Amino acid sequence: MANEFAKMRRLHVAPVLVIMVIGVVALSCITFTTPGFMASVDDPAAQPWQWLLAGLALAVPLVSPILLAVLASRQVDVEHQGNGWIFSQTSGLTPGHLCRVKFVATGSLVAAAILVQSTVVIVLGALVGITTNFPTGQWLGYTASIAVVNLVLLALHILLSARIPNQLVGLGIGVLGVFVALSSTGMPPWLNHVLLPWGYYALSTPVDTRGGGVVALDPPYMSVVILGVLGGAVFLATTRMFDRQEA
Repeated sequence: MANEFAKMRRLHVAPVLVIMVIGVVALSCITFTTPGFMASVDDPAAQPWQWLLAGLALAVPLVSPILLAVLASRQVDVEHQGNGWIFSQTSGLTPGHLCRVKFVATGSLVAAAILVQSTVVIVLGALVGITTNFPTGQWLGYTASIAVVNLVLLALHILLSARIPNQLVGLGIGVLGVFVALSSTGMPPWLNHVLLPWGYYALSTPVDTRGGGVVALDPPYMSVVILGVLGGAVFLATTRMFDRQEA
């Protein structure tokens, strides 16, 4: 684990995470420029916190898929370029074990970045003067759900990057994932359940804008939990297959 964090310093992982946080926060705060928003920050009927949460729910799928692909690619490509798979195996660390360590190390930073970006958006909302009741349940539910979806997507990209040396493939899938995630907002829930894992960005959204207002949704949190369990099981099974293969 310490070795992976040491590699991250040379791979400039921190700047990528900073870009992800800044990108999500900046796009979320475009809500502040919505006509009439600043004049309604103290009006409970206008639901300013829900409007800001809707902005966050739009920003996350616009930024996260491509940058998660970049993070996974940088973490794994170094092993392809420097024969790291072979060197690790000679020291008793199998390719699958190495992938699992990479996921835990990178995933911990991704989870922290998600918490930071959500917190910063809340702080900025308070700084611009929103004084209505804070929707704690909606905000916590969305933050936790997005953490699960992003970690499953990170695991997927680690597997892709490990199996396919050409990292342009993983990055291309990351770009495609942005379009799928954004398109899924207009798709029926049953189809979003099939579009693993990008459709779950839409399923996790707790609010929606309709008819010039914002309405509360009922996200299927159990589906997100199942996604996390299924994603974890597939990742473990696949990396155990890597353990039985030559590096």
